[in-house]
Amino acid sequence: MSPAMDAIIRNSFSSADLVTDRFHVQQLVSGAVQEIRINLRREALKKENEEIKQCRKEKTRYVPAIFENGDTQKQLLARSQYLLFKAESK
Repeated sequence: MSPAMDAIIRNSFSSADLVTDRFHVQQLVSGAVQEIRINLRREALKKENEEIKQCRKEKTRYVPAIFENGDTQKQLLARSQYLLFKAESK
C-alpha cells in the first residue's frame, strides 16, 4: 500500500501479484476516522472554553447545547470512538 514498498516489491518480485488485505485497509480507515474524531473533539473543547470565558465576562451561567440523547458535543465525541463502526441497527 506504500508507494515506496510498491517499487521495491515490483523490482524484487516482478511476476508476483500484489494484494492489499482487508485488515490493513480497515486499520488505516479506522485510524483516519479516529484522528478526525479527536480533532473535532479538540475543536469542541476549544469552542466550549471560549463560550465559558464569554459567559464569565457577561456574568451569566454557561449552559451547553444538549443533543437528543442527553450528551453535549464534547461528550458525544469522547464516547463515539467505536460508534461510527457499529451497524445502524445497534
